[in-house]
Amino acid sequence: MTSRIVISTSVVATVLFGALVAAPAPASAKGCIKGAIVGGVAGHYAGHHGVMGAIAGCAVGRHEANKHARQQQQDGSNTATH
Repeated sequence: MTSRIVISTSVVATVLFGALVAAPAPASAKGCIKGAIVGGVAGHYAGHHGVMGAIAGCAVGRHEANKHARQQQQDGSNTATH
């Protein structure tokens, strides 16, 4: 049982490190880390699919961060024109 936890933890850490290294700019990593952590934990408890959960969580986290950034940018441009 302990070896599975160590292997799962090292795989999730490798995925997170790969996501950070592959990110072209610091802004694109926003949301990915938090999403990967939440998704990895949820995937692990939902059937030992921590890596798939981390990947999906990263994608969802980045999507939400980008959506939030677009919303803030639109709010900022709307207040500057009025």
